[in-house]
Amino acid sequence: MTGELLLQNLANGISLGSLYALIAIGYTMVYGILRLINFAHADLLMVAAYGAFYGIVIFALPWWASFAIAIIITALLGVSIEKIAYRPLRNAPRISVLISAIGVSFLLENLGIVIIGARPKSFPRPEDIVWNIQMGGISFLSLTIIIPVVTILLLVAVTYMVNKTKTGTAMRAVSRDFETASLMAVDVNRVISTTFVVGSGLAAVGGIMWSLQYPQIDPLMGVFPGLKCFIAAVMGGIGNIPGAMLGGFILGMGEVFLVALMPELSGYRDAFAFVLLIFILLFKPTGILGENVVEKV
Repeated sequence: MTGELLLQNLANGISLGSLYALIAIGYTMVYGILRLINFAHADLLMVAAYGAFYGIVIFALPWWASFAIAIIITALLGVSIEKIAYRPLRNAPRISVLISAIGVSFLLENLGIVIIGARPKSFPRPEDIVWNIQMGGISFLSLTIIIPVVTILLLVAVTYMVNKTKTGTAMRAVSRDFETASLMAVDVNRVISTTFVVGSGLAAVGGIMWSLQYPQIDPLMGVFPGLKCFIAAVMGGIGNIPGAMLGGFILGMGEVFLVALMPELSGYRDAFAFVLLIFILLFKPTGILGENVVEKV
């Protein structure tokens, strides 16, 4: 591999890893509070992508206004899902909540197919934020720089919120013990709703960035990215925000360099993520940065 080809693949890997990390952080936030794998999280990517698409194409809004409205709508939808599908089952066995999450995911996907149609649509790329950059023999889109920068900024903001604010302190308290936190005057419902707002907002940003990077959207567009981002969260240590970031970068870089070094295995690119997950669960079940948690009896 030449130096130029190495740098080209490194840039592609960082961009893809940033997308995985951004979406994985939303997974890990919800799991950290509720111990729930929110499978509907992946379909919020699709909702945000279509919201931004229709804002630009149908309503002729500026791209920044369309993106902002799509993020707000997705965040509100995430909170609504929590209140309707998860909150009534909070004291039920965890398998019930898991089944509810899977049901919400299928509902969003099939509603999208019925209402929007299954035919893929081309996502518009605003020239203000998407242009080609040529550096020597390396060519890449501006998104290769924008996506990692946005991901890092959001990671810093979420980490600050969780560790340095009263809301973050309440989140950490609720993640440790619902009952004790409520006895200490923590509004558990408000904390969980805030978590879903943040997590769904991150999913929305991830969905928009994914659509800009791969400008074709359809109602099932969140399925494979969602699975891979879940794998990234597990790999880094689900419930651990820096771990989700690390897992996303490892997965993205691994996929890109697998294809670069062994082109004959390009058809097995998706399988690589699942093989990596199996190895992580066999040798480090808590993830790279995860901690062993003792369940209360």
